[in-house]
Amino acid sequence: IDAEAVGKPLAAFIEITPLDPAQPDNAPELLEHLDAIEACHSIAGDASYMLFARVASPRHLEQLVRDIRLAANVSTRTTVVLQTFYEHRPVVPTAR
Repeated sequence: IDAEAVGKPLAAFIEITPLDPAQPDNAPELLEHLDAIEACHSIAGDASYMLFARVASPRHLEQLVRDIRLAANVSTRTTVVLQTFYEHRPVVPTAR
């Protein structure tokens, strides 16, 4: 599907980290109702999860980030995609 054709030309990666390390680790469940989020990955590093989202505009991205912070009680770090050279590449089995 062409994201621009469906009105969501702006893509972003959003790292999330719990504000309280003692809070339950349930951010994926708390955020699954947000349709703009296409993927949620558990990651190693400073953040706990990496989200991938597509939205209509910078204002929509700002609202999405606000919604994420409120829904999951997390801090965020957002990186906007300028251009995508390829994605959805097929998985190639490793040689034995």
